[in-house]
Amino acid sequence: MTTGFPAETGSRNGSGPAPLLALDGIKAAYDAITVLHGVDLEVRAGQVVALLGPNGAGKTTALSVISGTHPAAAGRLLLGGRDVTGADPRDLARAGVCLIPEGRGVFPNLTVRDNLLMMTFTGRPRAEIEEIAFSRFPILGERANQLAGTMSGGEQQMLALARGLATDPAVLLLDELSMGLAPLVVGRLYEEVAEIARQGVAVLVVEQFAAAVLDIADRAAVLVRGRVVRQGHPDDGIRNELAALYLGSHTP
Repeated sequence: MTTGFPAETGSRNGSGPAPLLALDGIKAAYDAITVLHGVDLEVRAGQVVALLGPNGAGKTTALSVISGTHPAAAGRLLLGGRDVTGADPRDLARAGVCLIPEGRGVFPNLTVRDNLLMMTFTGRPRAEIEEIAFSRFPILGERANQLAGTMSGGEQQMLALARGLATDPAVLLLDELSMGLAPLVVGRLYEEVAEIARQGVAVLVVEQFAAAVLDIADRAAVLVRGRVVRQGHPDDGIRNELAALYLGSHTP
């Protein structure tokens, strides 16, 4: 796969050329059980798109397809307009796709500084990685020599975000960022996510609890039983329809 993206000038209102990330009729299955039934979804540079839905809707599977860790059974995965369906996860990562999985994914027995040191494989020097991390999350600088596993859940999530930013992502995938965190902490984290998007990153956020992300999302898509049943701006009725959509009483 050819890595990198073509020039992208899309804005937060969705104008501009091809989206950085697009799912075109994506289907995915586990053995004989189909989980995604033809999902269409787009995320442009500078946008935050929230992928919402109840447990078992297929949200995490969608992220797995995008990151290359689960194959698509049908459909196309496009990055910057290029068809990368079936690409190796390492190639997708080199092309700028960064997944921060549910559960944060930090190394609890390493210090904050050593967690960041491991990201030098990206080619960035340690000093630059630490500058990015500590300027965006000053608390990490204060905790630099502390074991990551002894920090609060919110601080660990900040470290996970900082590690992801060290890869200079074009597409940032976040899976249940709010899980197990206090609302005030979640609000602060999503403010940072919005700022990351403003720098031109395409951000796709999977969340079960919609209220956590809708205030900063440019668009939202609701996935129910493997199908996108509603998408649009969060204020275009989606907030008020979520209960009915999750219960399946809405007819798309």
